Amino acid sequence: MKATQRDFAAKARGALGTVSIFFFCGPDEAGASAAARDLVAMLPDPGERVELSGGELRSDPAKLGDEARSSSLFGDRRHILVRANGDEAHDALRTLTETSDMGAGEACPVLVVATAATDKSRTAKLLEKRKDALVTMFYPPDLASVTHAVRAMGDGAGVQFSGGLAERIARAANLDVRLAQSEIDKLALYLDASPQAPKQVDAAALDAIGAVSDEDGFMSLVNAVLSGDQPKLAAEMVRMREMGLNPVGLLLAFERRAAQLARIAARIGPRGSFEDLGKGEKAQLGIFFREEREIRNQHAYWRGARLDRLTTRLVALHRELLANSQAAHLLLAQALTGMARRPRR
Repeated sequence: MKATQRDFAAKARGALGTVSIFFFCGPDEAGASAAARDLVAMLPDPGERVELSGGELRSDPAKLGDEARSSSLFGDRRHILVRANGDEAHDALRTLTETSDMGAGEACPVLVVATAATDKSRTAKLLEKRKDALVTMFYPPDLASVTHAVRAMGDGAGVQFSGGLAERIARAANLDVRLAQSEIDKLALYLDASPQAPKQVDAAALDAIGAVSDEDGFMSLVNAVLSGDQPKLAAEMVRMREMGLNPVGLLLAFERRAAQLARIAARIGPRGSFEDLGKGEKAQLGIFFREEREIRNQHAYWRGARLDRLTTRLVALHRELLANSQAAHLLLAQALTGMARRPRR
């Protein structure tokens, strides 16, 4: 089965009894991850989480089926979350579905968040016609949709917004719903709010906990690294330490720019030129005047196999930061320095 970004929640809720494989893909990795998190919350009994990487499953396709049909250490329910790049999980999912069709037994829910995959990928084609699988593609959100999501998340946490404060959070989170959810959680804690005792958010509360905005915090460093601007990079790295920029939030800004460069490359095609893009196309791709020069330069360098390697590195780095929070700033600084290097000609 297939679902759209808009009707995913309704379709997923209605399919929980029959669907056990959920494939989240598309250029908005943040939206796909948020949908996977929401789906786990919908499960009647999610139980223990088992996390697998696409690399593990690519080297051992049988591992997914083994894990999906195993019980947890204490005999409780479990679900599996796979973070893959492209079609890394294809062979493992094919093995899982083939053994299920042959009567190998019930498998626990499997959620696959596939960065750089689309609903036209081999994995999506494998699953979309099955009644026990649901494929959903996520596109980059716009400001209005993220603002609406911020209000909905606030309602769920007992945090109420007035004026343009919800939009301010959406902008500060760089339209990333995961970072926005983190801000909502901090607001609820700061205001001692809950669904049973909701509180109104004012500008002072947002100033007290608010994330650094995209313009003031993240993008100057993103542009310095991806443009290979070595002189500017040193100053930006110092600023990153002095301002205490959140490593994961900063990395999300890099992931979004990489996704934007991938969309630009897909729109232009292998033989096209950045200059061929019209004003309307640039607006659709999020290329605005203030950053057009940087994005043009980054597109010229990060394309083809080089862009694929960048995307893979960012995904791996995201996992490293989450697994090593104490050394996150050091790991990020080392990785960004490497990304900014340009080979001598």
